[in-house]
Amino acid sequence: MANTPQSKKRARQNERRYAVNKARRSRIRTFLRTVEEAIASGDQETAVAALRAAQPELMRGVSKGVMHKNTASRKISRLSSRVKAIGA
Repeated sequence: MANTPQSKKRARQNERRYAVNKARRSRIRTFLRTVEEAIASGDQETAVAALRAAQPELMRGVSKGVMHKNTASRKISRLSSRVKAIGA
């Protein structure tokens, strides 16, 4: 348990950051889910639009420190190749 004033403050800050990061992660996952659903439906136009909306959201997560840059790049790359494959 936090005893010093400094450790009590850090505990409060950690709770706040945890809530914010959890919301950001959830938002990113929602965007990714819409892309997955569009791919599953087989509608390329919808999938492209969903991917275009998801890309900045993923990179925003990177800049906010929620996820690593390579992770976001990998997800974008794999999704874009799957979206491209719908049209082929």
